[in-house]
Amino acid sequence: MVFGFRKSFTVATFDGILIGGYSYKTILVLSQMLGYMLAKFYGIKYISELKRSGRGKIIILLTAISWLSWLFFAMVPPPYNIAFLFINGFPLGMLWGVVFSYVEGRRSTDFIGATLAVSFIFASGFVKTVGAWLLVTFGISEFWVPFYTGLVFAGPLLVFVYMMEKIPQPDQQDIAARTHREPMAAEDRRAFLKLFLPGLIACILIYCFATIFRDIRDNFGAEMWKEMGFFDKPELFAQTEIPITIVVLILVGSMVLIKDSFKAFMLSHLFISIGFIMAGLSSYIFIVGLLSPFWWMTLVGLGLYMVYIPFNSVFFDRLIATFKHAGNVGFLIYLADSFGYTGSVGVLMTKEIFKVKLNWVTFFSNSVMILSAAGLALTIFSTIYFMNKYRAIILKPKSA
Repeated sequence: MVFGFRKSFTVATFDGILIGGYSYKTILVLSQMLGYMLAKFYGIKYISELKRSGRGKIIILLTAISWLSWLFFAMVPPPYNIAFLFINGFPLGMLWGVVFSYVEGRRSTDFIGATLAVSFIFASGFVKTVGAWLLVTFGISEFWVPFYTGLVFAGPLLVFVYMMEKIPQPDQQDIAARTHREPMAAEDRRAFLKLFLPGLIACILIYCFATIFRDIRDNFGAEMWKEMGFFDKPELFAQTEIPITIVVLILVGSMVLIKDSFKAFMLSHLFISIGFIMAGLSSYIFIVGLLSPFWWMTLVGLGLYMVYIPFNSVFFDRLIATFKHAGNVGFLIYLADSFGYTGSVGVLMTKEIFKVKLNWVTFFSNSVMILSAAGLALTIFSTIYFMNKYRAIILKPKSA
């Protein structure tokens, strides 16, 4: 439901609108991403220190601010309405940490977290389909589509927030299996970073790669479909994302069956490695003309989400459970997210500042191949690093 207030504007191409010689849509995407990025940096402190009371009200307030920003975006003419994308992005950037705090630190976190995380694969495509449907069927202006899309999702959002507030707290068995989760003060955050810094740097770089290309695919999917000869087919957004959602949910959600957190943590590294291989290999096969556009968009998306989703669901939860370290997942997710969105913003700003004329399909496919190789190397390093840490911190005291 939250995606209904974020991504529907990307179905519009805003053809012919330039601001100071720059693409209007790219500036809109950048403005929203800047808001999102700054929210992630702020969230390192805010989400890591978040208490359990009042979370439902926080979700409703943040979403309401983002929705109102779409109203002003539609009412205020370009280029002045660009600022409302920033206002939209900042509150939305805080929401994932608030939502995930309901479900972390439980024996069922793997499945619930995977369901939550893959929901935004499907949600991204579904919201765009709703936006494109409003655009094509009702002839709603490109500027009003985001506001009306939010209207479609507002009622269900309130119902689901009410239901989330009914979720019980982790019980003693959850705490025994996954470690007690608690707010982290500044000294707690520093201690965690000091203990795992090299591995966390590798993980953050991996996540940066996945975030950059997930965002390009997400924000400029309409342009890529158009370049490949597909236009006015809103159903494509959902058709590619539904199989990705199902496959990733089965793969990541099945980790709930693995009781040993260290084994699950290592398995998540394997999923990430396979994701990089799939994204890079499918792009190569597409470039040489042996894979259709539909299957390329599906397979490269599946590969990227096999990297991206574990970090937003099981990876950090199992890291904390493996090493029995006090803290919460929100701190780690927002630490990774802050640098991930910095990378995404950096790519888009470089394109616009230097006026790089991109064919999105060519740029995306070639870049995915290169960074998939780098990502695979970093994943192997992370695997070895955390295996050694596990031996040093957990196994050695037992043997002693």
